[in-house]
Amino acid sequence: MFGRKAMGRASPVLLFLLALLFSFATYNILTMIRHNRAIKNLVGANTNGVLVSDPIVEMPENVKKPKHAKSPFHVALTATDAPYSKWQCRIMYYWYKQKKDLPGSEMGGFTRILHSGSPDNLMGEIPTMVVDPLPAGLDKGYVVLNRPWAFVQWLEKATIEEEYILMAEPDHIFVRPLPNLAHERFPAAFPFFYIKPEQNEKIVRKFYPEEHGPVTNIDPIGNSPVIIRKDLLGKIAPTWMNVSLKMKQDPETDKVFGWVLEMYAYAVASALHGVQHILRKDFMLQPPWDLETEKKFIIHYTYGCDYNLKGELTYGKIGEWRFDKRSHLRGPPPRNLSMPPPGVPESVVTLVKMVNEATANIPNWDTS
Repeated sequence: MFGRKAMGRASPVLLFLLALLFSFATYNILTMIRHNRAIKNLVGANTNGVLVSDPIVEMPENVKKPKHAKSPFHVALTATDAPYSKWQCRIMYYWYKQKKDLPGSEMGGFTRILHSGSPDNLMGEIPTMVVDPLPAGLDKGYVVLNRPWAFVQWLEKATIEEEYILMAEPDHIFVRPLPNLAHERFPAAFPFFYIKPEQNEKIVRKFYPEEHGPVTNIDPIGNSPVIIRKDLLGKIAPTWMNVSLKMKQDPETDKVFGWVLEMYAYAVASALHGVQHILRKDFMLQPPWDLETEKKFIIHYTYGCDYNLKGELTYGKIGEWRFDKRSHLRGPPPRNLSMPPPGVPESVVTLVKMVNEATANIPNWDTS
C-alpha cells in the first residue's frame, strides 16, 4: 500500500496508469449497474445471450437488417361475458381488422379467450374459444386471476398457426399497424413505471429465491402487451398461474401488490424461466398521461380522462368533460361521444375519435 511520501515520489507515468485503471474499473461498475437494472429499452443479444442495446436509438446489426419474411403473431385476449368486457372487445376487434392487412403489420389470427365457461352472444362476431374459469372462490373476487389459467387452457387446446402470440387486453386499440417487436427468444413487452421488483424485494423473494439470481432479473412488466414465441409462453404460463395463486393466497403480497398482483406474477414467472424481455416504450401509450400517439402502436385507455372546458386535466375529480371506461360498467357507451374541449391532448382526441368510428360501424352496438 502506498504511503503519502511514496505517492509523492511516484512517477507521472505511474500516476497516469493508476488513473487509467481506475477509469476502466469505474466504467465497468457503472456498466454492470445499468445492465442489472434493465429498465431501458433493450433489444438484441451479445454472445452471452444478454440484451445489450436500445431498440429505438441503437439496434444491433442483426436486428437492423430487413427481414426476408414476415413473422406473424396471433392476437389473443382474455375476457369475460360481462357487458363491460364485451363492448371493449368489440372495439378492440374492430380496430384489429382495420389495421391487420396494412403495410407494416405482422398481425395474424385473432382469438378472444372467453373464461366464463359458456358461449355468449359475440361468438359469431369475434373468433372465440371458451375455457373454464377458476373454481368458485379461488380468485377471491380478483377476476384477473383467471387470465393465466385461461392461457394455459387455450395453449393446450387450440391449434395456433403462428409462431408468436400477442397477449392483449380488451381496452387496447391498435392506433397503427403492429409489427412483430419480439426478437427470436426475446419477447417484447411494455415497461410499466409502477412495476418495481427492486423496491419490493422482500415480497418478491418469497416467489423468486436468491438462488435464481438478483431481483433485477425480473422485468418491470405485466403480461400485456407482450409479443412472445408460442413455445416460451407454453413454458411460462403454468408457472405464471401457480405464482399468481400463491401471491393471492399470501396476505402481505395481496395487500401490497393489489390490482397489479397478476402482472408481478407474470414478471416473476418469466424470470424463473430465464426469459428476458425487450422493453419497448413505443409499444403502447396511456392517455391522459401520454400526450401523443405518434410512433406508438396501441392506445391503452385504462385511466379516466377528465378535463374542464378550458382543456385542463382534472384527474381525480370528475371533469366537465370526461371519458372513463368505468362509466359504462353495465353496458356500452353511446355512439357519437362528445369530443373533448380545445386544448385537450391529441392522444385523448384520437382515442375518442377511434371509439366513435368503431361504434358507428359495429352493427347492433346497443346490444353489447
